[in-house]
Amino acid sequence: MTPDLDNAARPGLLRRLAAIFYDSWLIAGIWLLGVIVDTFVRDEQGLGLAVSHLPLQVFLVAAPFLFFGWFWTHGGQTLGMRAWRLKLLDSHGQPVTWRQSLIRVAGAYLSSFAVGLGYLAVLVDPDKQAWHDRLSSTRLVILSK
Repeated sequence: MTPDLDNAARPGLLRRLAAIFYDSWLIAGIWLLGVIVDTFVRDEQGLGLAVSHLPLQVFLVAAPFLFFGWFWTHGGQTLGMRAWRLKLLDSHGQPVTWRQSLIRVAGAYLSSFAVGLGYLAVLVDPDKQAWHDRLSSTRLVILSK
């Protein structure tokens, strides 16, 4: 069921941060798995530190984009968002596209790198939107119980 965007409750900063905290543990697990695989492959091939870590670095950057992109384009919710009853929709109340997802993740990084100002915008924005919500033309809504 797609919520009516005009009447849907919008999450504040704390609920957003709680969902991010949950999802951060999942991303950390994915990263840890990647590091373990990279270490195992290097040991098996006797590469040690002689070879570039570029494949691992690409994986570490790509993993969050793929994680969030997949969840957001397949139901609009990550596991952390489900726990906090949040759903991501486009500005028309429809499911988000991969393009919007990738822009949103990149924008979330920018929001973080700007000392969190992009997230703090939720506190003063009349629609309770962060910078990355506006950049990607998406909206977070709170689902009813």
